[in-house]
Amino acid sequence: MELANIFKYLYQSLANSGLPQVWVDIIALVAAGLIVFGVLAVIALFLVWWERKVSAHIQQRFGPMRTGWHGVLQTIADAIKLIQKEDITPTNVDRPVFYWAPIIAFVAAFLAYIAIPFGKGLIVSDLNIGILFIIAITTFTIISLLMAGWGSNNKYALLGGMRSAAQVVSYEVPMVVSILPIILFAGTLSMVEIVEAQAKIYQWFIFRVPFGPIAFIIYIIAGTAETNRTPFDLPEAEQELVAGFNVEYSGMKFAMFFLAEFVNMFTVCAIATTLFLGGWQGPFLPSWVWFLGKTLVLVFLLMWFRWTYPRLRVDQLMEFSWKFLVPLSFANLIIAGFMKHSKWFNW
Repeated sequence: MELANIFKYLYQSLANSGLPQVWVDIIALVAAGLIVFGVLAVIALFLVWWERKVSAHIQQRFGPMRTGWHGVLQTIADAIKLIQKEDITPTNVDRPVFYWAPIIAFVAAFLAYIAIPFGKGLIVSDLNIGILFIIAITTFTIISLLMAGWGSNNKYALLGGMRSAAQVVSYEVPMVVSILPIILFAGTLSMVEIVEAQAKIYQWFIFRVPFGPIAFIIYIIAGTAETNRTPFDLPEAEQELVAGFNVEYSGMKFAMFFLAEFVNMFTVCAIATTLFLGGWQGPFLPSWVWFLGKTLVLVFLLMWFRWTYPRLRVDQLMEFSWKFLVPLSFANLIIAGFMKHSKWFNW
């Protein structure tokens, strides 16, 4: 029998064990957090290796090959190296701000998965405002990047932080507006109920013409910019800013930013899978296999973008959002609202 959600199952199991209520609450919360952290840590390590291999094939070379089968252990070796590296703190930094920036980025990247369903019943907590919670919690990334730029007391880091804030805020608008037609037709903010509204393949929101495909394309473009990936990687432009907001970070602090970037990329694709591609829905295979399969296809698409397109200029980046994506997303929302009101289609 499928579980209602992971946390509820853990909580009920511990409650029946006879432990005091306080310990039941603490152990259930910690266990659920460790499960999610473990799954995402493995996914992040896999994505680092996979991106190296994807970029290698696009550039007609081998990529990592020596450590493990096709270099599969290379990422683990890099993680061990980062753990062993000295954590250097420059003399003139704002120490509290400098210290907390990577922690906030790291925590915000993982908190979004409280409301993302990995499969039927595989969710930490089915919040009735799930998509609203995810949008709100991922916005903390802006704060962490600003903190990293300001706290580093470095002009290149500060420029990277400012660019990042401007970019993320600009592309947050069309991204959220592109999600609103889905909420409108699903009639709920719950991620589980949105997936259940796409029970048949023809009911997937990406196929609901005309607003579905347009909303999906806007979301993917804005999501690429939100994760600071090429062609929108202005905050980390190596040729201009020598790595931008994280230039003064080393060791595990740098690893936190690095890991958060790959987790955020998976988050963007997981949300797109849930909202547009039917989430865990699919025949024969287990629900979590369908969810991971669809999500990894979208992750590959973002990697393909990175190793194909050149970087935009910062003025082109901002103009594309405010002069094209924002008007298009609002026009698409109006079309979706008209379709819903006029009942063109009996979905």
